[in-house]
Amino acid sequence: MKKMSWKSQVSVEYMLIMGFATLMTIPLLIIYYTYTADSRDSVATSQALQIARKIVDSSESVYYIGKPSQTTLKFNFPDSIHSTNLSSREVVFKIKTRSGVTDIVQVSSVNMSGSLPVTQGMHIITIKAEDGYVKVTSK
Repeated sequence: MKKMSWKSQVSVEYMLIMGFATLMTIPLLIIYYTYTADSRDSVATSQALQIARKIVDSSESVYYIGKPSQTTLKFNFPDSIHSTNLSSREVVFKIKTRSGVTDIVQVSSVNMSGSLPVTQGMHIITIKAEDGYVKVTSK
């Protein structure tokens, strides 16, 4: 009988240790998930801001050099782009984050027209000076 109760005690202690270890692991997994999601959002917004800045800078450079100058840029678009808009003097990226949709806006001193891709991955953007504006196209 004594041998049986000893085995039972070891089993109960083992279950308590495993339960405690599991309870300690769950908060760590939640913290890890939260941190990685915040980091992913931060990287995506930084990438979109960098792309918008380069498009604006290149558009202004090409415009001031004059027609028929052009430049080609290669960008890696993040996967969380909700939409893009290239209005008269603004480059707008809408990025999906955990807290909702965030707008990334860069303003140019020159008129721009064209469109930007929404899909993830490498894209080649051509910026070409025209009469009175800059045309932005993607391949």
